Amino acid sequence: MAGLVNALLIVAVVVVVIVRQFRARPIDTGRRWWLLPAILAVVALREPGILDAHHRTESALLLGAEMLVGLATGAAWAWTTRVWTEPDGVVWTKSTKASGAVWIVGIAVRVGLFALGALVGVHQDSSALMLGLAVTLLVRAGILVWRAQSLPSASPAGGPTRAYGDGMARVTRKEGV
Repeated sequence: MAGLVNALLIVAVVVVVIVRQFRARPIDTGRRWWLLPAILAVVALREPGILDAHHRTESALLLGAEMLVGLATGAAWAWTTRVWTEPDGVVWTKSTKASGAVWIVGIAVRVGLFALGALVGVHQDSSALMLGLAVTLLVRAGILVWRAQSLPSASPAGGPTRAYGDGMARVTRKEGV
């Protein structure tokens, strides 16, 4: 039952995170940006089945590959995210189409890793996927906070910084009524 709960938690977090990232939103560099990834990592590591007892080496290699995929996906996602400062000094972020491509490739690689593990007979628990997601979110948030802190705080230009794959179209926001 814990595997089903973990799978539902993973899907919920991924959906919420992806939906939120494709809307322009302010980034608060002072908040605890590491908290959600830390919670996911603790939940993943508390499970005893993160490594297959019968295939420890293969399982550890797959877990290491999952961590590397998480690291690469988080870094690529952060560098394909548009970051800019508004005239009032607030730093905003919004994912680009390239960010969506990063997610698609990351998911495809993870599916490939799962298939490889199934092919060699390794029992794979959802904990490894959750730990990989935690790494992805931690790396992405860390890089975005670093990028946001490196921006001038009230840039007269106020334009977005370059994100890989970005057409550099100015993001417009509707004011609430």
